[in-house]
Amino acid sequence: MAAGFKSVPLAASQKPGASVLVAGATGGVGQRLTTRLLEAGYQVRIVTRNPEKAADLFGRDNPNLEILSHDLGNFEEVQACMEGMDGVFCLVGTTAFPTDRWSRGQTAEQSCDVVPQNLIKATPKTIQRFVMVTSAGVERVKQIPYNILNTFKVLTYKRKAEETLMDSGLPFTIFRPDRLTDGPWTSTDLNTLLKADTKGTKKGVKLSLQDDLGQGQASRITVAEACMQCLAIKDTENRAYAITSTEDEGPETDRKKWEQMFASLA
Repeated sequence: MAAGFKSVPLAASQKPGASVLVAGATGGVGQRLTTRLLEAGYQVRIVTRNPEKAADLFGRDNPNLEILSHDLGNFEEVQACMEGMDGVFCLVGTTAFPTDRWSRGQTAEQSCDVVPQNLIKATPKTIQRFVMVTSAGVERVKQIPYNILNTFKVLTYKRKAEETLMDSGLPFTIFRPDRLTDGPWTSTDLNTLLKADTKGTKKGVKLSLQDDLGQGQASRITVAEACMQCLAIKDTENRAYAITSTEDEGPETDRKKWEQMFASLA
């Protein structure tokens, strides 16, 4: 563990200074979220099979960043990552249909079921929040177009992971985004990442406590911000939100606006 990397006692929810684990940090939403967490003053532990890529993305000398090389498909290795954590982010996933990622072990079952299940089961009951990103349509797998997207059971596995989390007794927040847009796509340049805001006029956010969105687009920028903001907002505990982007001003990084938005659904 990096020097000075310690858990911060919190009463109800995480605040800047807390220690959080991010699984899926090198993905699109994960890159955005990790950057925002570091900017906000969180102590971030990344767990990845590609530590060099993570170091290239987020730097090698940040005292608030710890990069661990572990296989999240191995339960014992996941357990070894959890010490001192106040929060956990599960952002792992894969493509809906077989691609070269599947040939590297990132199949639907492995990425959307095995890894999330390992993270949930290895997380101590003392955790302050477990945040998971899944997908719109997890409760509508028999409806078009989700029945097509679920051909290889990606949505079925994501829903199974949701149910395990909901039944685990851990305080959780789940986000089910519409089709993800905006970079980073394959960026490995952090400066480019920070400037890659292509939301245009779609800066607004629409949330629902039902799996009833899914016809629009959800900016990775917005989804990552929602994940970070929910940590310190009590109203988001034990909630599952559908999330999409809208043609409005939106809360951007304003904590009070996020609080008001989440409170309106509580």
